[in-house]
Amino acid sequence: MPLYDPAHAFVPYPDVAVPRAATGPLADLSFAVKDLYDVAGYPTSGGSPIVLAMSGIKTRTAPSVQKLLDAGARFVGKTVTDELAFSMNGNNAHFGAPINGAAKERITGGSSSGSASAVSSNLCDFALGSDTGGSVRAPASHCNLYGIRPTHGRISLEAVLDLAPSLDTVGWFARDVGTFARVGDVLLGEDPSPLPAGVRLLWPSDIWAMLDAPVADALDSTAKQIQLMLGAATRVHIAQGDWDAMYWNFRYLQSREAWLTDGPLIERHAPPLGPGVAERFAWSRGVTDEQVSKARVFRVAFKSKLTALLGNDGVLLMPTMPDIAPLRTATDASLEDYRNKAIRMLCVAGLGGFPQLSLPLAERDGAPLGISLLGPAGSDRSLIALAERIAT
Repeated sequence: MPLYDPAHAFVPYPDVAVPRAATGPLADLSFAVKDLYDVAGYPTSGGSPIVLAMSGIKTRTAPSVQKLLDAGARFVGKTVTDELAFSMNGNNAHFGAPINGAAKERITGGSSSGSASAVSSNLCDFALGSDTGGSVRAPASHCNLYGIRPTHGRISLEAVLDLAPSLDTVGWFARDVGTFARVGDVLLGEDPSPLPAGVRLLWPSDIWAMLDAPVADALDSTAKQIQLMLGAATRVHIAQGDWDAMYWNFRYLQSREAWLTDGPLIERHAPPLGPGVAERFAWSRGVTDEQVSKARVFRVAFKSKLTALLGNDGVLLMPTMPDIAPLRTATDASLEDYRNKAIRMLCVAGLGGFPQLSLPLAERDGAPLGISLLGPAGSDRSLIALAERIAT
């Protein structure tokens, strides 16, 4: 970890030399890695003291991290993650709450809290996170960063701790779109399904309707500027059924998989889990086979609907989060309420498996507020190219 970590973004492991290529497209950049990814010479904690105790020192590096090292990027440390990656607040009961470098009085969001903190606090140029239910997109919006949830399965999750494998994705953060795009070139390569030069911008009116008026007003001018550049957005309806159905079916899937991943550890060792995390795992344990079976059918139907809606050229223009980051002094109850509102927006990309990129282009009350582009499966690098056009 860096000798100077005012943001409390890094896990305080002893420094170990991590070899990198002497030259390459990222040779002038430094990066950090969420402590879900194996890095040779380091343990992997998953934000949990008991997982850390059981980890041992890893002897190989996750392929996604190795790609960055092979491109010349300089590794500077492993970052704090929310406990077992099952939170969206950015406050780990055991490792602390990293500081939001863009709004110090507000939460970073989680579970890629330390990675977003490190980048927003200028402690590295970019950082790897992961996104299952919004753990890159939420901190990106809160911390004034570019952040992406890629197409599911696009980037290898080998040697990365699971939460919910059918939803987990690799993601990353950067302060500027140029750096973000360079990392994308290394991790993504060429799109298997690139967007055409002229995209169809789509306005998911049922998602925008979730926003309170002050938030919608804060995003209005940014949304208008994007439409001036890419063309007027056509209004569409996104939800399969209603938003309660979207929310619950996503939660059933995520929670069942999270319990299959971490339930055996929890039942055997009974580790003390932090606020919110303990309740989520307790709830996950009770999800029924019938609920999961119906949720899987629901996901197939929703993905088919969204695939048809997007075609090969459709891009949703949508808010990333329901509001700016809550204050660090917010109660656990209010944070859980905010999380539940956020899931209704964030579950679209998760259920569909499609890429969503959050752009740091708006603000409210002096705090950052992201706006997103969501495209067809395999259009990840094309979405970044659109972001480059928008930002320049």
